[in-house]
Amino acid sequence: MQMQTLALAFFAATAVGGLAWVFLYPLMSGEKQAEKRRSHVARNTPAVRQVERSQRSRREQVEVSLREIEARNAKQKNVPLNNRLTQAGLDWTPKKFITISVSLGAVVFALVMLFDGGLLAATPMAFAAGFGLPRWTLSFLKKRRESKFLKALPDAVDVIVRGIKAGLPLFESIKVVAADAPEPLKSEFNSIIETQAIGMPLGDACVRLYERMPLPEANFFGIVISIQQKSGGNLSEALGNLSKVLRDRRRMAEKIQAMSMEAKASAAIIGSLPPIVMLLVYMSTPDYISLLWTHPMGQLMLAACVVWMSVGVMVMKKMINFDF
Repeated sequence: MQMQTLALAFFAATAVGGLAWVFLYPLMSGEKQAEKRRSHVARNTPAVRQVERSQRSRREQVEVSLREIEARNAKQKNVPLNNRLTQAGLDWTPKKFITISVSLGAVVFALVMLFDGGLLAATPMAFAAGFGLPRWTLSFLKKRRESKFLKALPDAVDVIVRGIKAGLPLFESIKVVAADAPEPLKSEFNSIIETQAIGMPLGDACVRLYERMPLPEANFFGIVISIQQKSGGNLSEALGNLSKVLRDRRRMAEKIQAMSMEAKASAAIIGSLPPIVMLLVYMSTPDYISLLWTHPMGQLMLAACVVWMSVGVMVMKKMINFDF
């Protein structure tokens, strides 16, 4: 009986101690006050977080502006030939380009006719060599030049931002970029300096950068500087946000390129199989496949195959190019 009484007393004391630990200890130790203080601090967002959120919001605005500029520029496809030559980095005149294109088409037509290819095969091949190949080359040079420009632009913008924060004028910061930047960024910024030197305002000279480099990033760069020259504002912050957005877009483009390499490799294999098979068959049994360019029906079939292969390559290219 005495043991039962002691056991009940022990359990009762344990229960009372547990309740006191749960309800009284936080009040006596100050845990409640600390928790209230932490929640109060969490509710009142620090100024640093507000600044980070504000900067992130401005970068998002820059990204939205760049997308709007891209969408607006996508509708403007009628670019004069002299502008396209400038954008590709060529100092040719439109007359020289047209002369070279016509000459190339005439040479290909004469070569096909010389090897008894027939008029049906010579005409489309001459058209492709005289009209398609020069314009494809022009587009390739333009895209390669734009890629080099975009690769160097974030570093150039960072140099301008650091120069402005150090107290240099904007024009002097642009001179620093023009002196040390790689091509084609160096030549483009030298053009800005030369245009400004003949009397054009710096903001308008930067806006004209878009005519030689039709990229939304270049357009936004010119717009930011033009607005700052006319109405003032924190130019270093705006250009700093632009630099961060450019780096994020480049990182996203590289990620998309890495993820799409498998599809591009598959498309390259599928597109190259017919010419490779044709070459192997010609090397093994030339009389069997030579009917494609000696017989009129074979020439017609060969031309149709080239057309359908071109359509298939363009469709595959459209499928593996991703917008972001």
